[in-house]
Amino acid sequence: MISFELWWLLALPALFLLGWLAARVDIRQLQKESRALPKSYFKGLNFLLNEQPDKAIEAFLEAAKVDPETIELYFALGNLFRRRGETDRAIRVHQNLVGREGLRDDQRLHALAELGQDYLKAGLLDRAEDIFLKLRGTERNEEALRALLEIFQQEKEWLKAIDIAEAMPDHSDHLWQKEVAEFRCELASTALLHGRHEEARDHLEAALSANRRCVRATILLGDLAQARGQGAEAIGAWMRVEQQSPVYLSLVAEKLMTAHRQSGDAPRGAALLRGYLERHPSIDLLDAVFQAELDTAGPESAYKIVRAELKRNPTLLGLDKFLEAQVLVAPAERRGDLELLKNLIHGHTRRVARYQCDQCGFKARQFHWRCPACGGWETYPPRRTEEFDLTP
Repeated sequence: MISFELWWLLALPALFLLGWLAARVDIRQLQKESRALPKSYFKGLNFLLNEQPDKAIEAFLEAAKVDPETIELYFALGNLFRRRGETDRAIRVHQNLVGREGLRDDQRLHALAELGQDYLKAGLLDRAEDIFLKLRGTERNEEALRALLEIFQQEKEWLKAIDIAEAMPDHSDHLWQKEVAEFRCELASTALLHGRHEEARDHLEAALSANRRCVRATILLGDLAQARGQGAEAIGAWMRVEQQSPVYLSLVAEKLMTAHRQSGDAPRGAALLRGYLERHPSIDLLDAVFQAELDTAGPESAYKIVRAELKRNPTLLGLDKFLEAQVLVAPAERRGDLELLKNLIHGHTRRVARYQCDQCGFKARQFHWRCPACGGWETYPPRRTEEFDLTP
């Protein structure tokens, strides 16, 4: 035991000496490599850190001339060009990389993927599609799938988009079922528009099979029933929206009222909408209830409903609707002043009478199932921006 400890005491200095020598070798190698890099490379990095992409590009171009074998410099240049919108220059950089001899397989795949992104950014969807189809089954497979999904959505190739979404590696975890259901709804809308009712029903059933909470599919089922003259079935479908997601009731309120009018039971439709408003307050729903009450019970009744709702949920948009109702019931000598006040308020309500994407914050006057800015599906709840400010 004593001899073993003495052996270790003798070995420790030797181990420390070996470690010191290894560190010196590493430091010298690092110094040698850093001296080999052109100064313009470090200038480019500094410009990038200081968010000066124009100067960074100039520095990297200079570094690439000094050391044309530095592949990563060209990747950095291509990405900078693409971020600045200079897709033609990005395409040339990545095309040169793809055609370069001596590239490793992973580097060539990387260059192909970057070239595909250049084409996608430039709107050259057919070229981008060709590249990402080649990348399927490679180590860039997931990147290719995501790009192809975006391409097929832009091209409105919904069946292809469904195939890609179902092939995603995280298909079940990421809940791509929502997107698949929306793609089916797009196909159903087209079929319904052209009178292909059976095809539309098949797509809607597939949409609900993928996502039982797909409100849009339920709404379209009501539209399909209405197109077939099945008013009661249409009303039943639209009424199911309350169980799925009551925030979307404003999208079916007018449809429900129209169907009840056609069946000769407008008062029942108006009562149904009043119940919805009582349980699920909404500015758009208030507008539908106001119109329904105006048609069935007259301006005085409509005025009372708007006044009560304004007391319960005071909003600028509600005030605008209240003034509109007040104009209808006011004496003739007061209508001019009320119209003036209403027009003044209406000018201010345009700011808050917009829909807002939950995902990116993009605002629009029109409701969208897919955000025009970020491309997210069902990220546009049919609620005005003023309502979001008032929601706890």
